[in-house]
Amino acid sequence: MKKIIVETSARHVHVTQETLEVLFGKGHELEVRKMLSQPGQFASTDRIDVIGYNAKDPNGPRPSLKFSILGPVRNANQVEVSFTDARQLGISAPVRESGDIAGSPKCTLKGPAGEVDIEEGVIVAKRHIHMTPEDAKEFGVENGQIVSVLVDTGKGRKTIFDDTVIRVSPKFALAMHIDTDECNAASAFGEVYGEIVK
Repeated sequence: MKKIIVETSARHVHVTQETLEVLFGKGHELEVRKMLSQPGQFASTDRIDVIGYNAKDPNGPRPSLKFSILGPVRNANQVEVSFTDARQLGISAPVRESGDIAGSPKCTLKGPAGEVDIEEGVIVAKRHIHMTPEDAKEFGVENGQIVSVLVDTGKGRKTIFDDTVIRVSPKFALAMHIDTDECNAASAFGEVYGEIVK
């Protein structure tokens, strides 16, 4: 069976053009720092603060973490965190597929030019595999299917990731995405591959 590269997706933010201009100023555009594995997607040079909540003292200082903005801009704001990040921010984030933000927690985005309070959008991304239709045919899976993936890096942390969703589009490139907590659990550092075991 063909193996799939496993990439770690660190915390990041997707923003609308409107939000971007509040954070960085009128007419601001994202600049490419590094292209990502998915066609057309990139890590930008811009970083912002994501501000959460102080449960012990609502009037006290609010916790914050630095986040990279990924491009291009989207039609909705979305903040993707690990559970560790969420705890540090005082936010109870649900596990969701990207784009499924309805009813998810709010937070504040802070840039050098201004702040934006988003009413929803903080999620822990459900682990997933991007595939083209041709990849899906080769692996015998379909869009939305839930599979298990074995990741064995030979470092004593062999892990089977259940509840991994298949996402199929001709715009995708074959890759599995996990967050930093999942990466640490499986010792999935460097170039790592997984195998669908269903």
